[in-house]
Amino acid sequence: MNKIVQSSQPQQFQDVLQLITEAKEKVWKQANKVLIELYWDIGRYVSQMTIENGWGKNTVQEMAEFILAQDPSIKGFSPRNIWRMKQFYETYQGIEKLSAALTEISWSNHLHILSKTKTIEEKEFYLTFASQHYYSERDFARLIDSGTYERTRLADKKLSAALTEFPINTKGIFKDSYIFEFLEIQEHSREHDLRKALLRNFRKFLLELGPDFSLIGEEYVLQVGMKDFRVDLLMHHRALNCLVAIELKITDFKPEHLGKLQFYLEALDRQTKKPHENPSIGILICKTKDEEVVEYALNRHLSPTMIAEYETKLINKELLRQKVHDLTQSLAISASESFDE
Repeated sequence: MNKIVQSSQPQQFQDVLQLITEAKEKVWKQANKVLIELYWDIGRYVSQMTIENGWGKNTVQEMAEFILAQDPSIKGFSPRNIWRMKQFYETYQGIEKLSAALTEISWSNHLHILSKTKTIEEKEFYLTFASQHYYSERDFARLIDSGTYERTRLADKKLSAALTEFPINTKGIFKDSYIFEFLEIQEHSREHDLRKALLRNFRKFLLELGPDFSLIGEEYVLQVGMKDFRVDLLMHHRALNCLVAIELKITDFKPEHLGKLQFYLEALDRQTKKPHENPSIGILICKTKDEEVVEYALNRHLSPTMIAEYETKLINKELLRQKVHDLTQSLAISASESFDE
């Protein structure tokens, strides 16, 4: 009898630990909500005073000194931070659809969004991202610094017909290019070396791939006929409810790469996919790609596939923004010409 009780204790202890963890999370969320609401109210007040009473930096400096003198234990109300509260309020005032998300992320992550993004669309992207998924300040800063918004927007505009017709919306899932700045690989490394390096840095690799990806296996074996074939990385995406086959190429994209990946997807759908899962998706990550070659290759390709590049250093955000702008303009012109016809 004693043995049975002892063997069940670790799970019972884990249950109690889970209750504590959940309670701590609730406390943090509530405390954070109150804090963000306070910053919003102060920002609104200071914004109104600058308009109605001509408040400026000197007045805010005096107010910050007054608060500190009244209660030295109160932290976080320096003149600089108070001006940030004003910017916070003025940035999002009147945008009701974002009101819930505003109180669900930390102030430090808010500051990264306010200082590093330009358009309200970009801010909304990161607000939604941070409110739906937990990120440390360091990881969240990296998402913004690496141009996650721009790279995702580019991918969304280049989705193949098979991906746009997927049973679940695939927008916001993939990136036009993946940045592996955390890797230390030689210039003439093999695909084997790239795969192993990604797995050695798996947490950072998952962060770069995006939420909901999980690894099933590397060099995942598919037996077709009398031969074995190996998928570089087989993942599962929870939101899309499907297998994702990732093939790595250290060279420029070639149309023949798609034939091999399409073969893998067919084998996965026949042999590995569960009855409740959606069709498998393929991601081909190459060193470089010619956009026109990619467009031709995907035009009649029936399998849901994404072609992306990889970089081993951060891409200049202004360059990414210009790419988004140019592609948007190009698509708008094409749509206008089609309408005129």
